[in-house]
Amino acid sequence: MDFFTHLFGTPANAVSPLEAQKKLVQKPKPFLLDVRQPEEFRSGHIPGAKLIPLSELSAHLHELPKNQEIICVCRSGNRSLSATRQLAGAGYNAFNLHGGMIAWSRSGLPVTKGK
Repeated sequence: MDFFTHLFGTPANAVSPLEAQKKLVQKPKPFLLDVRQPEEFRSGHIPGAKLIPLSELSAHLHELPKNQEIICVCRSGNRSLSATRQLAGAGYNAFNLHGGMIAWSRSGLPVTKGK
């Protein structure tokens, strides 16, 4: 492990909201993982996202596909960055949605409310 990896953690792949939207209409479609809290998720999330709060992620790794890209999302991109690093360290092909739901919404991309 080099100094920067030790200091900052495993580097994480990231995608912009527009790049993520393009991936979500392609085949195979990536798995969309929302790592926010349930009340945040209900207030607005990307259609098709699965909610697993970051604090519960390690207990639910077995629910995630190893053979599919995973895009992690949160409000601003910080929690999803932690999730992306955790998943990458466990062998998943994970990407962080840069800017999170804030950037997604500002880009005018679809948001759904409720469960």
